[in-house]
This record gives sequence, structure tokens and C-alpha cells, in this order.
Amino acid sequence: MRALPGPVAVTAAAVLTPLADDLDGFTAALLAGRSAVTLHGEEEDTGALPAAALDGFDLASWAARHLTGDEATAARLRKVAGRAALPARTAACVALRAVRDAHLTEEQLADGTALIVAGSNLALAHQAATVLGHDRTPGRLRASYALTHLDVDTVGAVSELTGIRGEGWALGGASASGTLALIQAARTVAAGWAERALVVAPVAELSPVEIEALRRTGAMAHEHFRDEPARMCRPFDAARQGFVRGEGAAALVLEHPHAARRRGAPVLAEITGHGQRLDARRGTEPDADGQAAAMRAALAGAGLEPADIDYVNAHGTGSVLGDTTEAASLTAVFGTRPSLRVNSTKPLTGHCLSAAGLIEAAATVAQLRAGTVHPNVNLERPDTAVPLAGRTAEHLPLRTALSNSFAFGGINASVVIRLPDPRP
Repeated sequence: MRALPGPVAVTAAAVLTPLADDLDGFTAALLAGRSAVTLHGEEEDTGALPAAALDGFDLASWAARHLTGDEATAARLRKVAGRAALPARTAACVALRAVRDAHLTEEQLADGTALIVAGSNLALAHQAATVLGHDRTPGRLRASYALTHLDVDTVGAVSELTGIRGEGWALGGASASGTLALIQAARTVAAGWAERALVVAPVAELSPVEIEALRRTGAMAHEHFRDEPARMCRPFDAARQGFVRGEGAAALVLEHPHAARRRGAPVLAEITGHGQRLDARRGTEPDADGQAAAMRAALAGAGLEPADIDYVNAHGTGSVLGDTTEAASLTAVFGTRPSLRVNSTKPLTGHCLSAAGLIEAAATVAQLRAGTVHPNVNLERPDTAVPLAGRTAEHLPLRTALSNSFAFGGINASVVIRLPDPRP
């Protein structure tokens, strides 16, 4: 694989999570090792399950914090997304925050900006609630459901709010969706198909049916440490049992470096390489060879060797088999070099499903800029030789990182993120 023609600049990153709804607060929460995981809901058979849920989110409160003094935009937000499903509402918020932080004008957004929304089957809870409501009282079904159940409603809502008129679509790949969307955005900008791209990963809301099905597969943590739910997501720890569900959204603005320089935009980080590989196998079982192939492709695209990577944000869900497989693939690519650090953001945010990859890309940018890796807060008995970060934050001379996302269906994706070159 040839190296990319050049880096793609990240000029803004916005997040909406139970930890924080701004990048600075998110960074502080990560470095403090604060977890948003609590017991959530009441399941008939199992009792409450752990989750990092976005409870209490509403457009009015978000607008009061982020659109102070701009009642016109707050009113448009309520009009466009007020009755949309949760994915479209969260996407609208992070998209507005990202384009504002990137200081993009209406003209720049309308001409030369692409929009990519990460995820598919985003509004499952909305669909389930509507179906049950229609079964009870058919006459109360809203005609707008014809639109609100579709993923493209999120594309339309973000497009209307930001004024983006270039290319745009939704891109699905289960838990790898966020990273796949980031990769496609980097390709779009690097190829010159657009000067910039707005990548948005909305909250992916599961209905009780999907939650229970995942629990029955044994994929979800639900027994150990019930008295301390924040300890239940334990990537690479001998006591891990499964993943903990999270809810979160993120948005990144990617630009061609020339376009960013022309308008004097601050560059937070750069995307310099990416790789995506399939396992040629249906199902849920991960494959170390496919994961290693994706990581090696990302390194090759960036023109780097494994020794050039300072930090890896692992997919690290806390799955018994998944973490063992990822540890094997990381060892195959990087060995056990002591200077490398590997952590997982999911004990803090939960597994945010199709949004996970983009949230974790934002977490990677945050840690690079802070020169600090966040702790693996629940790592008490590591069962791998991978050089894992400890249980407290660690200051390191970070420059270049790799972020991994792996999904059901044998989808493996990795992206190389680095700090911009300090030289002009």
C-alpha cells in the first residue's frame, strides 16, 4: 500500500457524552479516569444492567450551554431536530459545535464541504417504542415516523442546520462505523473531492430487544462488581466479563491542510494513515490476522514503522475472547515494546457502538494534545504482555497514535493520528 499523498488536518472535535459535552471537559474527565457507568434500567430477568447512558439530555439545555446569545440558531435547532429521534438530535448538537469550533462560514460549509454520518440502524429504540405505541393506539401514529425511523433523517437534519450542500451520506459498519466514516472522510479530502468533511457519529440507541439479545449471547457484563458498576468494564483484565453499553456522539472536521492554512484555522491533529480489512467470515468471532492486517495497512499508509507509534487506543471492549484476540494482534504488530502505551476508553464512556470509533478518535486527539494517556482504571490483573497504561494517568512525550475499531461481521479498521508538525 502506498503512503497517503499527505496528512489531513483535524480542525475541530466535538463530543456529547455522559462524561462531558465539550472537548475540554471530556479531556479532563478522561485524564482523571472518571467513569460514567452506572446501573441503568430494570430488566425483568436480570435487574438493572450497567450502562453509560445519556440520561437527561435535551436540546434546550444543550443550547443554553453552547448557543448562548444565539437565539436564532437555538430556534433553528429546535425546529429542525426537536421532534427527531435521539440519533438526529445528538448529531445536530455535535455538528453545530464542531463547525463553530472550526470557525467555518456559511459559504465555506455550503461550497466544498462533505458530510458523512457514521452508523446504521441508529434509531432502534425509537422504532420499537413507535411500533408498541401503534399496537396500543393505532390512530396516534405520527406521519413523520416515515422519516424519523430512517438514518438519512440524521443526514438531512445536520445538512439543514449547517448548510452543507456537498456530498453526504450515512456509512454503516456496526462498532467500526465511526472509524470507517473517519477513514472515508480522510480519503474524500485527500483525493480533493472536497476541501473539508464533517464527520458525525450520533448516539446509537438500542431497544430493550437488542440489549436483551446481546446479554443472552454473553457479550455484556452483568454479574461481577454489581455493587460498583463503574468497575464492570474491564478491558484486558483477568476478571473481565463483557462490554458495557454506552451512549455518546462526536463530530470531527477534517480539512485539506492548504485549506486550513488559507483561512488560518488551528490544527488539532492530523490523520496520516488508515487501514480497513475484512475477515471473510460472518459472525461475531474476532480474528487476530484481520485486525493485524488493518493496523499494518494504516501504518503503511502513513509511511510508518510500528516503532513510530507512541500510543494505541485499543478497541478493548472487555470481552473475554475479543480482548484476547486484540492482545494477540497488537503483539503481532508491535511486540511488547516497553515504551508503547495501550489503553481503552470504554471503561469510562461505555461501548458507544457505532459512535465508538469517532468518540475514541476524539479521545486520542485529546490525549496527544495533553501529552498524557488516560488510565486503564479497572486494570487490576492484566492477562496479557501488551504494554498497557496503568491505573493512573501518565505523562509521556506523545506524537503519533493508532486508534482501533473492530466489528461483528469481520470488519477491522485502524487510523493513524498524530500531532501536527511544529515547523511551518
